[in-house]
Amino acid sequence: MASCTTPSSLMLTYAASSVHHQDLIPSLLSFKPKPLAATFSLYPLVLKPRERRPNRWANVNFHRRDQSGGFYHTRVVVAALAAEAEVAEAVEEKGVEGAAESGTVSVPKPKKGKAALLLKRDRRRSKRFLEIQKLRENKKEYDLNSAISLIKEMASTKFVETVEAHFRLNIDPKYNDQQLRATVNLPKGTGQTVKVAVLTQGERFDEAKNAGADLVGGEDLIEQIKGGFMEFDKLIASPDMMPKVASLGKILGPRGLMPNPKAGTVTPNIPQAIAEFKQGKVEYRADKTGIVHLPFGKADFSEEDLLINLLAAIRSVEANKPPGAKGVYWKSAHICSSMGPSIRLHIKEMLEYKLPSKEGN
Repeated sequence: MASCTTPSSLMLTYAASSVHHQDLIPSLLSFKPKPLAATFSLYPLVLKPRERRPNRWANVNFHRRDQSGGFYHTRVVVAALAAEAEVAEAVEEKGVEGAAESGTVSVPKPKKGKAALLLKRDRRRSKRFLEIQKLRENKKEYDLNSAISLIKEMASTKFVETVEAHFRLNIDPKYNDQQLRATVNLPKGTGQTVKVAVLTQGERFDEAKNAGADLVGGEDLIEQIKGGFMEFDKLIASPDMMPKVASLGKILGPRGLMPNPKAGTVTPNIPQAIAEFKQGKVEYRADKTGIVHLPFGKADFSEEDLLINLLAAIRSVEANKPPGAKGVYWKSAHICSSMGPSIRLHIKEMLEYKLPSKEGN
């Protein structure tokens, strides 16, 4: 049985008297309370009144039969101060007072990261995007040649767009045996000018300069990086510099620039590493959701060059399959330009595709 705090009390007083019930019937009929929102107990309620209000009285007469068979009358005096409006007002005032006493106002925290992005139904696309989106069939799986031809047709911005591949794999990178991180040499290059910095010392200092490194340094370059200098695309380090490079983990790690043996950026053969990254060596890794994002050229490349680079990326991801990956490895594959819609690839045809042999070979 629930009770509600009201500025008044509900008391029932029983008193035996000889008053005839006919005298009280008009009063009883004139009292017609509306149904309340809450359930009240008939017992007296201990309340904390804020102000005094006039009482409303209703006399109720009950008939009871005594043991001798006669009748006696009991007058019930009801102090009914809690009317429907008073109860609602009291409940609202109590809620306001509770918030005021706590002194805290609930303010929603600002969303960060992916949670701050608009929902798909709320995003607005440009007219250009909506027009080129009509060129593809939604949910259709394309073969490699058709997909690359469509990508070149969709790349209609004023600048040269990057062509990207996105592979969803059946792996969970939170397990060590299902992590994927590797590099791939794109035969036709990336179409971008890569600025390479080298951390080394001693004899390798001159080797790095002669191999075409854009920046070469030791402890002095480490101090510049700590001060915010980040004007390079790749950072290569010799093994003897790694104890000193470890202090840059918090700066380089989030940017994906921390030297790592798996990525080929920690090596004693610095000239070879510089040449590979200048010619189109690309590092890739699976993100937390098991998706690999990999650029493989520019929209102004020929269809044949894009196809050769894409096949090299596919073969690399297939060859570096994590040992813990089980079941179907490839879940989906898409390619797109940096400012265009994605095109879904046919997985089986993609994996079995072979470049046509040139005539005369």
